[in-house]
Amino acid sequence: MELKVFLADDDAGMRLMLRRIIESMDGFAIIGEAVNGADAVKQCVALKPDIVFLDVEMPELTGTEAARELSRLLPEANVIFVTAHSEYMPEAFEVYAFDYLIKPFRTDRVRQTLRKLQKTKTTEPAPDMRTLVIRNKDAMSFVPVEDVVLLTREDRTTRLITKDEVYITSKTISDLWPFFEGKGYMKTHRAYVVKLSEIAKIYPYGRWTWEIKLKGIEDTALITRENLEILQKQIEG
Repeated sequence: MELKVFLADDDAGMRLMLRRIIESMDGFAIIGEAVNGADAVKQCVALKPDIVFLDVEMPELTGTEAARELSRLLPEANVIFVTAHSEYMPEAFEVYAFDYLIKPFRTDRVRQTLRKLQKTKTTEPAPDMRTLVIRNKDAMSFVPVEDVVLLTREDRTTRLITKDEVYITSKTISDLWPFFEGKGYMKTHRAYVVKLSEIAKIYPYGRWTWEIKLKGIEDTALITRENLEILQKQIEG
């Protein structure tokens, strides 16, 4: 498995040095670079890297500010801070940084960190398709798939709604769909997945769309005309 790496540093020389180290190693691919924290966050949300190198002192957003945003929007990414200032270390580890490299550092130090990450990623157990693991900056939640009544996609996050709780993840509906496919769920719309056994009523919503009311939750879903016809055929046998 090749791990995707993103570099964010306003020093072009430092980015070049990191690029040369990473490109000399097997199992890693650099997918993008940024010279400020705000652009780094924007690109990382779109590209979804596995590893993000962040300089601490960058314009627009500092490295620690960018890391806080990434912990919310892309909690699966591993952050490695790169800086000449050791005094930021406590703040960096508050946002669950994987490592903190102080400039100037040896090539072997970077390689050691990347190898640790590579080992961690490649030895992770296969996902239990009955349980979703939702990570955020505060905790990890374990959600039984069968408890999910509705998935909705909005503002670059996905909401997993049960009758007792709402969980938020940066994973897309396409990322999560393999957990639900063939288990009594349906993609009713590009932004909605519903548990079919929990449908209470379906109302006209617009010319080409209907609204689904689900049992036990206030949130509703939309279903397209095409998918409504498919649903009716499934129910009618």
